Amino acid sequence: MKIQAIVLDWAGTTVDYGSRAPVSVLLEVMRSYDVAITLEEARTYMGLPKLDHIRATCALPSVRQRWIERHRAAPDEQAVQRLYADFTPRQLACLEDYSGLIPGVVKAIDRFRARGIRIGSSTGYTRPMLEVLLDRAARQGYRPDASVVPDEAGEGRPAPYMCYLNAMKLRVYPLSACVKIGDTPSDIAEGRNAGMWTIGVALTGNEVGLTPDEYTSLSPEEQRTKLQAARERLLAAGADFVADSLAECDPSLDEIERRMA
Repeated sequence: MKIQAIVLDWAGTTVDYGSRAPVSVLLEVMRSYDVAITLEEARTYMGLPKLDHIRATCALPSVRQRWIERHRAAPDEQAVQRLYADFTPRQLACLEDYSGLIPGVVKAIDRFRARGIRIGSSTGYTRPMLEVLLDRAARQGYRPDASVVPDEAGEGRPAPYMCYLNAMKLRVYPLSACVKIGDTPSDIAEGRNAGMWTIGVALTGNEVGLTPDEYTSLSPEEQRTKLQAARERLLAAGADFVADSLAECDPSLDEIERRMA
């Protein structure tokens, strides 16, 4: 009755503290079409495959209205595809700038492997985007045993198929002995739909959405408020546990194994 595998997210969980890369590019692309969106709007559907993320953002009533005011028509599928075509090369171009490992990741992975746990990963990025991160992460000491992108599984989050394919690649079962760890509600939905335990990552990821310097510049009260709101959103999404970072997930893994036993 031990955990067999963990499936980790990328941006906000293992790399890119604050999950900045997708947001920065989405804001930039929307501005290029003369439609300004807020950080909150850009982060609402973080974790979905990038095309789905853009489509869902355009469907937000506030964004849709601004698009209509500027372009005299609603953002239809053709507009979404144009946005995605502009988004993809910009995202690839900036990923190296957002590829730094989050502090504590390498040591956490070493501890997980010492427990006999295999390490998989899933993402909303495409394979070319993920290859950039895999290369940069390897140079910093993090190499997952398996990685899956939405196209390879046939569908991205919140569907469970990337978790299924990770399990097949890792040769582990049952999925009730596996854990999905990520920083967005869509990560949690992916893990729950796969029948895995789920751990939400609050501080380093999308739900707080700040770099370490930005977070430490806040007052203690502002820090508590932001972190508590992030935790509550992940718990509301169905997370079994919430930790501030991947490095702080060990107590949750201990409790999962206790409950499994």
